[in-house]
Amino acid sequence: MEPWQLRLYRHSLMKKDKVRLVSRLVGFTNRRIFDLGCSNGAVSHFLKQQGGEWVHADLELDNLLTARTVLGKNLFQMGESHLPIGNERIDLVMAMDILEHLERDREMVEEIFRILRPGGEVVVSTPISGRFFLINWLKRRAGMGPEIYGHVREGYSLKELRWMLEAAGFTVTRATTYAKFFTELFEFLLNVAFTRLNHVKRSRLRSGAISPSSATDLDNHGRLYRLYTGWIYPLVRMITRLDALLPFKTGYATLVIARKPGPDPGKA
Repeated sequence: MEPWQLRLYRHSLMKKDKVRLVSRLVGFTNRRIFDLGCSNGAVSHFLKQQGGEWVHADLELDNLLTARTVLGKNLFQMGESHLPIGNERIDLVMAMDILEHLERDREMVEEIFRILRPGGEVVVSTPISGRFFLINWLKRRAGMGPEIYGHVREGYSLKELRWMLEAAGFTVTRATTYAKFFTELFEFLLNVAFTRLNHVKRSRLRSGAISPSSATDLDNHGRLYRLYTGWIYPLVRMITRLDALLPFKTGYATLVIARKPGPDPGKA
């Protein structure tokens, strides 16, 4: 049977959107890649299939033990503001949904700059924050604060991410958003349903408590999981296609690509 986290991924909304967007914008072949915040390994697994030499890290030992089943070797536990790797050793850092979990986010961005070779790139993905985001307001009203998601902060605006990266020495080359209204709405409703069912008020892991965290956890929700995959997910996926018709373009998650000054290491 396929590992539990990959089965969850195949019926996700935002994760699949994220992998498609990153796959379109980023090249992985012949690059040494540091995967910063691999969580349970599902997103990294599908990106890793596109090539490159990968090293994976996460804040939580439990996540690394889980991710090992799909990512294999080269997994390390990281600290809040230090990465276990030498200076200028990496061509590409994938910082996907990790900065919002860190108290010392600016120091981590400086660490990313340190380990990248001149001309190397970082890909940053975070939840978005700012005024006029209806679902963010609904989360607060529903008691789905940052502590449920394992976050230190709600998220970042594109302006905030650009400022933080440029302050560390990077040049931003691409800044966009994804996960528009209907996708984020259904993700939010699923998260609310899971936390209410499990009486979750705070995550014990910094990766959050909004979905199953193990094969046993998924098996314990087997009946609901089958209902979701068989009936709810196909309907939800169809409805989220309405995102393409929305007049506003901003999504509920950011994606920023930035480059460390210097020659492209792949052309050296």
